[in-house]
This record gives sequence, structure tokens and C-alpha cells, in this order.
Amino acid sequence: MTADAGVGDARAAEPSGAWLDATRALPAGHPVWPGDAPFVVVPTARIPEGSPVNLSSTAGTTHLGTHVDAPWHYDDQAPRIESIGLDVLIGEGQVVDLSDAEGPIEAAELPDGPYAGRVLLRTGQPDAWTAFPAALRPLTPGAVRRLATGGARLIGTDAPSVDALDSKDLPAHHACGEAGVTIVEGLALGRVPTGRCRVMCLPLRLVGTDAAPARVVVQPLRGA
Repeated sequence: MTADAGVGDARAAEPSGAWLDATRALPAGHPVWPGDAPFVVVPTARIPEGSPVNLSSTAGTTHLGTHVDAPWHYDDQAPRIESIGLDVLIGEGQVVDLSDAEGPIEAAELPDGPYAGRVLLRTGQPDAWTAFPAALRPLTPGAVRRLATGGARLIGTDAPSVDALDSKDLPAHHACGEAGVTIVEGLALGRVPTGRCRVMCLPLRLVGTDAAPARVVVQPLRGA
């Protein structure tokens, strides 16, 4: 168990099941932020057409589906995606269910800390989007600060952003940056139980970019 285990007795925490996928599936045409580069998959070679292999090319936004934001996304002087260490992306976490309310997530709505190092917020988004969401639950800066001061080093959400859809100043992003908290957006948490867990969040090892798509898996813990 790691030092950032958070609430509960780390000595009693044991896996209570298999690893669960908290990553959105990415079919061609997966919805992206309005105006962002669409996700396309193009066949470049096919066995029925005489090629010895099937090959495809892909293109699209770095903020596709489940993804990790680099601080450079919202601060031009901040580090890019390759700077985020595995010690932040892998370790103990907790899933918090906030799906029974609407509007911005306020600090008072969050459970008492301390928090595990990685806090994943279920806000009610479906695990598959047929269209880009018309509404989401953004985090207030106060909520970010409460999570960060309580021990969170990574904040994930099932929403496409930690900020409001029409936000221009991105207060939650900047609050995360000021607190040194990594942002994960677009999680699929519908089948992941609330409570303590282990988290593995592995963004593509892109270099010099503002974000990267990620595979995120969660293993529930019992006795924690």
C-alpha cells in the first residue's frame, strides 16, 4: 500500500474483484468537443484486397474520449503531457458518486476526507456518447481545493471537462494547476462501484502535446 492511500485502514484493504475498464470505447466518429478535430479511422490495407495484413490510420484530437490533460493545455508556461509521472497515474484511489444532483460540484457536496491519491467522480454521464453532451457537472475551484488539500493528486471525471461547456477562463483547470493536480476527463464509470480502489491510468506516451488519450482501469478494494 502506498503512503497516499487516503481514507480507511490500508492494512485491511484487499482486492475485491477483477480490474474494471473505466475507458470509453472509441468507434470511428466518436463525439468530440464542438469544433475539435474529429476522430477518423481510415483503412490503408486490407487482406481481401491482396495485402498480407490489415492496416489502418487514425486521426483526431488529443482530447479524445478518456484522456489526460497536460498542464500546458491551459497554461502556456506549464509542462506537457510527457512530464506526468507514473507515481501520479498509478496507485490507490476512490470513486465518488455525485450523480444524484445537477449543477456545479461544490466543496460541501464532497465526502469528508482525507482522500485517496486519485479521486474519480461519477457525475451521471453515460458510458457511451451518441452525441457530445449538452450538459455536464463542472467542478468549482473550491471543490478542487478541498480534494487537493485532502490528499488528491489526480482528479478524474466522467464528464468531457472539469469546467463548464461555455467556460473561457477555465477556473477548475487552473485550480488543478495551482494545486499540482492531474486532470483526467471522459471516464466511463457506470460499471465501477463507489468506494476505495486501485487505479491505473496510462496515457499514450506522446511528446510535446497538451493531452493524450488514456486507458484507465480500476480494481475495487474491500476492507478499506
